[in-house]
Amino acid sequence: MRLLAMVTVSGVALSTLTVPEPLPGIAPEAPCPALEVDRPVGLPTPPEPPPGHSPGDRQLGGAALAAAELVIPETAPTPPPLTATTWLVADLDSGAVLGACGPHEYAIPASTQKLLLAAALMSELDPDEVVEVVPEDLDIVPGSSAVGLLVGGRYTIETLWLGLMLNSGNDAANVLARLGGGEDGVAGGLALMNAEAQRLGAYQTFAATPSGLDGPGQYTSAYDLALIARPLFDREDFLDYVGADRAAIPPQPPQDPRGFEIQNDNGLLLNYPGALGGKTGFTDLARHSFVGAAQRDDRRLVVTVLGAEAQPLTGWQQAAELLDWGFALPAEAAVGRLVEPEELAAVASSSTEPPVEPAGSAGGEAAAALAPGRTWATAAVAATALLLSGVFAALAYRSARRRRG
Repeated sequence: MRLLAMVTVSGVALSTLTVPEPLPGIAPEAPCPALEVDRPVGLPTPPEPPPGHSPGDRQLGGAALAAAELVIPETAPTPPPLTATTWLVADLDSGAVLGACGPHEYAIPASTQKLLLAAALMSELDPDEVVEVVPEDLDIVPGSSAVGLLVGGRYTIETLWLGLMLNSGNDAANVLARLGGGEDGVAGGLALMNAEAQRLGAYQTFAATPSGLDGPGQYTSAYDLALIARPLFDREDFLDYVGADRAAIPPQPPQDPRGFEIQNDNGLLLNYPGALGGKTGFTDLARHSFVGAAQRDDRRLVVTVLGAEAQPLTGWQQAAELLDWGFALPAEAAVGRLVEPEELAAVASSSTEPPVEPAGSAGGEAAAALAPGRTWATAAVAATALLLSGVFAALAYRSARRRRG
């Protein structure tokens, strides 16, 4: 037997969990199947993950998800070898995690960060509102992805969302974050993004830039990205944006009297049967990242891929192989689950302990106030996650016995 944790809040022990080693119905932890590739030389070194996270975060969604390497059902076939350093496949509807490679390992998001921007602000901004681009909106890394917005140009917010999703427009991300942040501008938008990450339980995620361009202290995980993406794929407006083949960017006379068209750069949408859409990402630091979803019959799966190389398979192709692997598993297969915001909120509201001052981080004063750090609420959440992992282990054991007859 393996002792998982003794969790305390305000000095009171909440639970002591013991589980078999390995968990029933779950294969022993093993190295993730990997493709041998020559990684580029001279790349920037990823910074150390931010301090302040509890070990309990790694069990969020089930004790097996604390694995630093491969976690799959014990009867599942070996997943395909990939260059991605961390990934996860989950059922969008049930929330069951079908398998993962280091689901709670820290990684750099690149433009998959734009999903957090959408999660935080899509309900807050009127898609029909026409807004004007200001010079600071175009303050992006030269040569990075952009829609081609013009200073003084007037665009609907719907056009900005399309530019964000189809062309991964960093300029569109700046405009949307500035509008969503109100008087606090982009810093206010970042604060809302980080608050949404905390609400969803994405405790290993911190946004320092709205676009996903690298910034100090910016991190996520494969598990967190699935939490962030899951509610988005239930939104008709989001599905319309990520599922569009192309979009028209309107004329902006006299600078651009004709306007132009942009096309979706998501290879999964264009090539994978049943694809619902998703988001690509790349920076030198993050390497290639991808989040996508697909439907087969009445089953919808989401896949998150981080730290991948583009050869011999692109990010979306690696996601496609994982989706094929996931769809081949039986419906009851699971190694954990995606937590629900409602259960996290219920635990947080049950505590009367005053909040602890969180650790600061870069990204503007408003964003810094929401930097990763343990608070009374998330400590309680971690305790509940551990309790739930015990329940999950029991259910997995019963399910495994039923499958074996």
